[in-house]
Order: sequence, then C-alpha cells, then structure tokens
Amino acid sequence: MVESQSADTLETNQGPVGPFLRWAGGKRWLASELIDLIGDTPVRSYHEPFVGGGSIFFALNPNGPAHLSDLNSDLITAYIQVRDNPSAVAEFLAGYENTSECYYSTRAAIPKNDSQLAARFIFLNHTSFNGIFRVNLKGEYNVPFGNRRYLNIPDEPALNRASQRLQNVELRSLSFAKALDDVSEGDLAFLDPPYTVAHNNNGFVKYNQQLFSFEDQRRLAESIEEIKARGGKYILTNAAHKSIDDLFSPLGRKILVSRKSVIGGVKANRGRVDEYIFTNIGTE
Repeated sequence: MVESQSADTLETNQGPVGPFLRWAGGKRWLASELIDLIGDTPVRSYHEPFVGGGSIFFALNPNGPAHLSDLNSDLITAYIQVRDNPSAVAEFLAGYENTSECYYSTRAAIPKNDSQLAARFIFLNHTSFNGIFRVNLKGEYNVPFGNRRYLNIPDEPALNRASQRLQNVELRSLSFAKALDDVSEGDLAFLDPPYTVAHNNNGFVKYNQQLFSFEDQRRLAESIEEIKARGGKYILTNAAHKSIDDLFSPLGRKILVSRKSVIGGVKANRGRVDEYIFTNIGTE
C-alpha cells in the first residue's frame, strides 16, 4: 500500500517562506492555482527536476520526501549551501554592494569555497539583468549588470528560513530524465522546463532553444508516459503553442492560463502571455 500525505499537509504552520532567488520564467504567479489543482490528491513524494528558483516547492511546502534537481550545478550548490551553511552564505553576501564595479569584479572572481560560490550566485542573480542565468562557450557567467534600484537579496533570517524548509530535501545536479526515473506510484512531479518555442512574442525563448531543444521536449513527453505507467502524477507548465499542444495533450488534460510577460529588453513586447498546464490529476 502506498503511504501518502493529503494535500492538507502541503502547507504547514512554519509560516510563509519564499524563494531566495529571482528566476526568469519562475512560476510564483501560478502557485495558488497549482495548489487548487492538486486539491486533496494524495502525494507520497515530490519531485522537481527543473527547480530554478524553487517558487512552487516553497509554495507547496511538501512534508513528505522531496527531490529537487537541475542540470545547473552551481544552482544546486547554492541550494545545498543555503540548506547546510546559511550563516556562512549570509556572511559572504553581506560583503557585496549593488554597484557596477562590485558586480563585474564578483562576476570575474573565482570562489574559494562552496559557501562563497553560493553567495556569489545569489548576489549575481539578484543584481543581474532580468535574473537570467547565461554562460558563454567557456562556461563563464556573462549576464550584464542589471542596474536595479530596489533589491530583495535574502538576509540571514531569510536564508535560515529557507534552510529549515530545505532540511531532508534531496538536492542533485542531473538530467531531468535521470531525476524522473525515481518517480513512482503516488508521487507528484512538477515540471517547468525552459520554454522552447516562441509564443505571444516572448523574446526570451530564442535563448532557451539553446538550453532545451524541441527534441528535449519529446524526451520529456516520453518521461511523462513512464511516470503515468508507474502510477505517478505530474503537472507540466509549457508554452501555449500548437506544437506543444500536439505533443502533450494526448498525455493528460490541458489548462490555459495567462500571465503578464516580464522577460525581454527595453524594446520587448511586455503584454499578456498565454501558457499551458498539462496534468493527469483529475483524469481518472
């Protein structure tokens, strides 16, 4: 028999804990809708293989086992250090300033240890242009300074709260296919891959095509088939585009949602953007 937790246990009395990173394409705006979608669906174990800023993990706050992963090894190192050494990360963070000089010198520096790497990652994330993570062909982070006037860089209390939420969470840097091999009966996988196809004039997608091709989307569809065959549940967010509709609609029900676009340069079209949710919750 599968041991499960009810949806009532997805949120505890620990109080609100938000993500400690800002993330391009993050789903904080969708959290309440996803909580309603899950409803009273039993969840044995939670999996998120494209964790990014982790806004959905922090919003759902699963009490059962949680498995967060991403191919970005620096991102996972930041999560591990916030979980295990939040005070050290906070101490390094306190030494940075929101100036162009500090930003570019920090961007060029090589961290001496993992706590410093985590602090550098968080600082660059909050002070960069649009929270984008991008590296050049040498693997060097090359996003320009964001010149942001108002910042929300987490202080030590915020990192301590995130650390408490991350206790007993498995954190790994690996491909989504390998991560999803662990999803079994009664588990829930939340899938938020980099969007591959252009939709509603979203200028951010061209960059994502280098990270996540349409062939990767097909591989993700195969992983979802395997999740379903093993008795697991999934929630997938993706671009509202015919090619995505054709690929994923046969795997579960489709829900159309809309958000305000915040990605792009000065000349980008920042209007309303439609997105799809695909899920097998409520299909049986």
